[in-house]
Amino acid sequence: MGWTAMEQPNATITIRPAVVDDAPLILAFILELAQYEKLEHTVTATEESLRKTLFGEKPGAEIRIALVAGNPAGFALFFSNYSTFVGKPGIYLEDLFVRPEFRGRGVGKALLREVAELAVRRDCGRLEWSVLDWNQPAISFYRKLGAVPMEDWTTFRLTGYALQALANRGGS
Repeated sequence: MGWTAMEQPNATITIRPAVVDDAPLILAFILELAQYEKLEHTVTATEESLRKTLFGEKPGAEIRIALVAGNPAGFALFFSNYSTFVGKPGIYLEDLFVRPEFRGRGVGKALLREVAELAVRRDCGRLEWSVLDWNQPAISFYRKLGAVPMEDWTTFRLTGYALQALANRGGS
């Protein structure tokens, strides 16, 4: 029928670990995700900072990249955490992003399955992540997979001046 690789509805999804040469692609995914979340003004990551922090001496996170018929379709970035109550490590999924032209084709599910399989192999007690309250498509997707929202919890964050102030002087 003359489908291009990006138009193939049932094209094969491949998931692979990111490598240092993927830094430009990872940054592109981050910028696309930030644009979707209306947070592009907050992105300060660079290719160099990604190379250093993701592929340097002590990597801060791991990444899996999804390809559809060889085309970069999405990524999952995650890192280890620990549950004192469960007494086991866990995985925190920081970012899960699928490019719009690949949505609805199983790419997000394939990425999340890959991370879940890693969590099981690593004997993790849980896999968790956050989602913006307004992101109904993501919330519906996660609920269909059996994920439950932690509605009794509020995320707190220190950045910039507040982080520096606490580190330097013990806060206000």
